[in-house]
Amino acid sequence: MTAERAIRTARELADAGLVGPEQEEAISRVASRYAVAISPAIARLVNRDDPNDPIARQFVPDMAELTLLPEERADPIGDGTHSPVAGIVHRYPDRVLLKAVHVCPVYCRFCFRREMVGPEGLGTLAPAELDAALAYIAGRPEIWEVILTGGDPLVLSPRRLGEIMVRLAEIEHVKVVRFHTRVPVVEPERVDAGLIAALRSSGKATYVALHANHPRELTAEARAAAARLIDAGIVMVSQSVLLKGVNDDPDVLAALMRAFVETRIKPYYLHHPDLAPGTGHFRLSIEEGQALVASLRGRVSGLCQPAYILDIPGGYGKAIVSASAIEAEGGGCYTVTDFRGNRHDYPPKG
Repeated sequence: MTAERAIRTARELADAGLVGPEQEEAISRVASRYAVAISPAIARLVNRDDPNDPIARQFVPDMAELTLLPEERADPIGDGTHSPVAGIVHRYPDRVLLKAVHVCPVYCRFCFRREMVGPEGLGTLAPAELDAALAYIAGRPEIWEVILTGGDPLVLSPRRLGEIMVRLAEIEHVKVVRFHTRVPVVEPERVDAGLIAALRSSGKATYVALHANHPRELTAEARAAAARLIDAGIVMVSQSVLLKGVNDDPDVLAALMRAFVETRIKPYYLHHPDLAPGTGHFRLSIEEGQALVASLRGRVSGLCQPAYILDIPGGYGKAIVSASAIEAEGGGCYTVTDFRGNRHDYPPKG
């Protein structure tokens, strides 16, 4: 039996029923500009009878991606501004990104690193580049946490991941290693004993941040993959992107956060979409995002509340952009808004 492969071309998309035959030529133009890959697990999730399917919207190329807006940037969060050596982004004093690979098992149509990832992107760090990146980390005792991202670091083989983790184990001041990944959702079978052993091989506190944007992504297989990680002592948190046509609905957003918590994954970040090229059709206004996040208050448990954040364009870091529930009034008093939208007075300090 032939193993299923990722869908990567316009012809394969058409053959899989993910785009119409009449769209094949147009979608080829998108695929020639931005990387395409849809794993078998994701292809099975797509509802081909729904033209607005939220899974398809995240992964199936769209001609809207060729519409570029003046405010969009090739490097929307300024990784390059803070990259002292290849593979390192050092934006905050106590932590760095280590981008060992710029390849993913799937390519999100809203990716903020879409100019860097994929077959025509930056690829995998060469051995000398990885040596230089690890030497940079070793030489700066202020670095407490290393975040492996990319690309998706879990596309690396357990052997290569284990080698990186063993080398991080030798850096005493690094206490925490975090992985940002979609693998448990898009290739859950990859999360096996070998991968888990590699993730644990540094002896450091190890976290995995799972990227998912719709509750349907948390299938039984994805939840089982997460359970294998968590049961092995790896802590999991979530990161999601607030996307028009995917999760810009209070009920969908609440269901997603509940699904994370049911899977023992703590909701962590809900990102406002970045100004990546060709992604304008995914973006909401800040005010729309604030209203959606405010709708979670009182609707779902405190365990289900993510931090709604914006990466400031240009490399200036993250800002929390949730609407404030409390406003200062005259005389030291405050007005507090509850989750139903009712306003209440709060007295000044006596």
